[in-house]
Amino acid sequence: MSTRAGIVVTGTEVLSGRISDQNGPWVSARLLELGVDVAHITVCGDRPDDLTAQLQFLTDQRVDLIVTTGGLGPTADDLTVEAVAEFTGRELRTDPDMRQTIESVIRNWRKYSDPLPASIVAAIDKQALIPVGAEAIPPTGTAPGVAVDATDGIPAILVLPGPPHEVQAMWPSAVATPAVAAAIAGRGAYDQHTVRAYGLSEPDLAVTLRDLEQTVDGFDALEITTCMSGGELEIVSRFEVGAAATYREVEAQLLSRHGDRVYSTDGSTIDAVLAGLFDGRTIGTAESCTGGMVAAALTDRPGSSAYMLGGVVSYANEVKSGVLGVPAELIDELGAVSEPVAAKMAEGARRVLGSDIAVSTTGIAGPGGERPGKPVGTVCFGLAIDGRDTVTVTRVFPGNRATVRTLATSAALHLVERALRD
Repeated sequence: MSTRAGIVVTGTEVLSGRISDQNGPWVSARLLELGVDVAHITVCGDRPDDLTAQLQFLTDQRVDLIVTTGGLGPTADDLTVEAVAEFTGRELRTDPDMRQTIESVIRNWRKYSDPLPASIVAAIDKQALIPVGAEAIPPTGTAPGVAVDATDGIPAILVLPGPPHEVQAMWPSAVATPAVAAAIAGRGAYDQHTVRAYGLSEPDLAVTLRDLEQTVDGFDALEITTCMSGGELEIVSRFEVGAAATYREVEAQLLSRHGDRVYSTDGSTIDAVLAGLFDGRTIGTAESCTGGMVAAALTDRPGSSAYMLGGVVSYANEVKSGVLGVPAELIDELGAVSEPVAAKMAEGARRVLGSDIAVSTTGIAGPGGERPGKPVGTVCFGLAIDGRDTVTVTRVFPGNRATVRTLATSAALHLVERALRD
């Protein structure tokens, strides 16, 4: 790729792990959409020397654009603008228009009347400081962004606030600034496609890709990355538009060899795929070990009320029997973690909720609770669909409690998906 960028996420709270970074991945995805290759994402604390070191590192890597997030607030540890000004050899000056904008925002939020408290005036004065020659980007909160033109030996720098919603709201204005537009002007035209599979391992896919590397002309023009999460394998291919025919051949080969495990070739996630498969039918859930996670996954998507009726979290055996109608003697005989119990749970959910489809989970998420023949990670699933025989399946998942519950949730969704395709 002809245009490269680096991202610096600032914030001691991110560096220490108190909060998870949302800005780096989001900004990276937006840059990739623009045809800009992201070479590095770094995280540093709220220390000017550390930020300067990151800026120097990315400059030495010869990136065309640096994007920073965080450190634009009114407190003493918010020093990104000052550090960028020093790094680029620019003085800081008050931007009168931006100062007025910030003051108006604060007065509107807090309903201040004249005069403003001295502490608020100081905060406004600090956030209105902009490096000489840089362009201020109007804020969505109180912190304006800053776009600094590239100079000899120093790439363009885009400075954005830390709150993710502010970064995302300011992004269109930020990338339209002359400094950023000039920095990414040399970018190419790229396309990106995502294939999603369930039940396909990375080693199996690696064997296929190694074979295609030898048999498909132009394979090297594709940048293919994979990510396994929640039992799902995401295969992302990025390429110049001129390599589209090569990608189509690779995708066709993937479907030929692994089509039974591919559930999406257009990037659609499992909830979106299911929404298209319900076709007027409704679904409900009966959950024990997943504790409502399957229902939550089904309702994450806007418009899910068109097909999701509800769920029963039957964690206790008394609820399995009293609400879902699972015979107590069946639980006593086989245990709650058994396929017959999972079947009765699904059938009971269909009856109680009045749904066309119901899926159930009952298992041992750990760390304790294992039984002879039922190790930690054992989960039984039931699927009841109107007009069909109830089906059951048992899986044993690796990992800790959170991992087992996540994998079980994904498995339940894909059990429904594959049944609806039949």
